[in-house]
Amino acid sequence: MKLFFFFLFFPLYIYSQTSYPKDYFVSPLDIPLQLSGNFGELRPNHLHSGFDFKTLQREGLNVKAAASGYVSRIKISESGYGKAIYIAHPNGFTTVYGHLQSGYGKFENKIKELQYKAQSYEIDVLLEPNELVVDKAELIAFSGNTGGSDGPHLHFEIRDTQSEKIINPMFFGFDSVIADTKKPNVTSLIVYPITDSTKVNQSKIPIALGLYQQKDGSYLAEKVGANGKIGFGIISTDYDNVSWNGNGIYKAEVSIDGMKTFSYCFSTFSFDETRLVNALIDYERYKKLKQRVQKLFMQKVYPLSIINSNQYNGIITVSPAFRKNIVLEVSDFAGNTTKIDIPVEYSNETVVVDPPKVKSKYFIKSSREAIFSKENVTVSFPENTFYQDFEMNFDVKDSVLQLHQDVVPAFKNFAISFVDSTSTIDDKKFIAYHNGKKWTYCTTKYANNTFTTYQKTLGQYQLMKDVTSPKISITKDINGKWISDQKELKFIVSDDLSGIKTYNGYINGKWILLEYESKTKTLKHAFSDGVVDEGKNDLKVIVTDNVGNSTIFETQFFRSQKP
Repeated sequence: MKLFFFFLFFPLYIYSQTSYPKDYFVSPLDIPLQLSGNFGELRPNHLHSGFDFKTLQREGLNVKAAASGYVSRIKISESGYGKAIYIAHPNGFTTVYGHLQSGYGKFENKIKELQYKAQSYEIDVLLEPNELVVDKAELIAFSGNTGGSDGPHLHFEIRDTQSEKIINPMFFGFDSVIADTKKPNVTSLIVYPITDSTKVNQSKIPIALGLYQQKDGSYLAEKVGANGKIGFGIISTDYDNVSWNGNGIYKAEVSIDGMKTFSYCFSTFSFDETRLVNALIDYERYKKLKQRVQKLFMQKVYPLSIINSNQYNGIITVSPAFRKNIVLEVSDFAGNTTKIDIPVEYSNETVVVDPPKVKSKYFIKSSREAIFSKENVTVSFPENTFYQDFEMNFDVKDSVLQLHQDVVPAFKNFAISFVDSTSTIDDKKFIAYHNGKKWTYCTTKYANNTFTTYQKTLGQYQLMKDVTSPKISITKDINGKWISDQKELKFIVSDDLSGIKTYNGYINGKWILLEYESKTKTLKHAFSDGVVDEGKNDLKVIVTDNVGNSTIFETQFFRSQKP
């Protein structure tokens, strides 16, 4: 076990000792830098992998290369980073610029060239070093709101080019332009009973502890009286001097008798481990109360490299004669630290608060494979799908699979299969998941009368049928009209059930680029692409949903290309 921990946490020590260039990268924006999100911040199903820079709540700001190099990758997606440009630098690092509105000059030309070559809005292309060379501070793009963005901003990150590990940009000198003299805020401290027999302050369920500020600025927590194994968790945010909004913390450490027993530090991590944010937080509490409690212990070890722990994994055993002061320190990158002293002593008082008792015949032993079946439904969980053991609520009623609730995080795909002997592949059926508001499409495979999907979310699933085609409408009627002054074509598209899968446009039989924005349900084509002919043009737009229903929109317009 000790050997395991040495190798698990050794990479963190290496990175903490690495010396990064402080003055190599310049700001990617012309405006003073403000953060709307920082590195390692806790996000739904992932750790934030870079900085989100504010862009004055609007799009179209100049985005510049942070250093010289070459464009190594262009990825355009409806989700994720939206329009993104990757620049590899000769010092061994790569910078990423996401949620862009568009490229600039030769960079936009290359994007369009690749999209027309692939006849697809979504592309993911690796470029050769001599294809698109970039100078330091060269204008490469304009900031935007594309992909999975909730508002205009620039996503910026720095990666190790070879390993593709993401590194906190603060190491590269950005701390010098984002002043921070403020200590992190710890808004809540939670103590957890780890075992069924553990008692904490007369409770067998997690409870919040009072925090009392001391004269020196530190905090004294409400005394903990416990019997058994316990752990702690915090809700904490950090503020800098210029951004005015709360972001994630940099480091948290727990010490007993001056010895660090559990800590994590957001310095670097890989994309493969980012979903483990759901193990780091109290996932059930987040799903039920929308509170992200960062746990300072591990009931079952999970391979998140930011964590450094002793053999007890942050779990404290309180036995008779135990009387100690637990010290919790929460820090930002600038070293501003909030300290909390937590007095803990043994107590065997009568339990007043008991947890609700749950018993099921479907028990998940996380280290083992599990297969559950009822009626025409089978669910298969590979070993280590979960990092906790629990009683699974599994049932099928009125053709709906009730697969527990989305309060236990999964870290591997599990298979859900519906057998339907009356169906064929042409029946346009699919497995749908209920997200709390509506049924949503799950990628579904069909073979031998069986529909199968692979998912990572517990909840309700059902086999559904979609025979309704998508809807297409043009925002401004152009039929038979001269539209020489118009810069673009714009359509509103929607689908009521399975969702839109593909969209293609043609002018006079030639494929045209349509940019899809799912947030506004719009498709746009820019006339600057130069596909239209002088005079009469025939337009066709085809939109297809995830099960193959298609809608065709056709019209005719006239346009002059002459100045």
